[in-house]
Amino acid sequence: MNSNFVECYFTVVLTPDPDDGGFTVTVPALLGVFTQGDTYEEALAMARDAIQCHMEGLIGTGIEIEVHVVPEVK
Repeated sequence: MNSNFVECYFTVVLTPDPDDGGFTVTVPALLGVFTQGDTYEEALAMARDAIQCHMEGLIGTGIEIEVHVVPEVK
């Protein structure tokens, strides 16, 4: 495994939007990280992207990050 590799797991909370459809997504462990998606799959993909961008900003450049999400639907 590359020494510049970090693997992270985060719980994401998907909340269905009864008015517009789709899901809003929050990441309890990372305050301020939220996103949305029109479908369950899109919401999870958007969550991965949001978390990865946030983590790369915190860590800096040169480190490859692989993000896994653990969905929790409300």
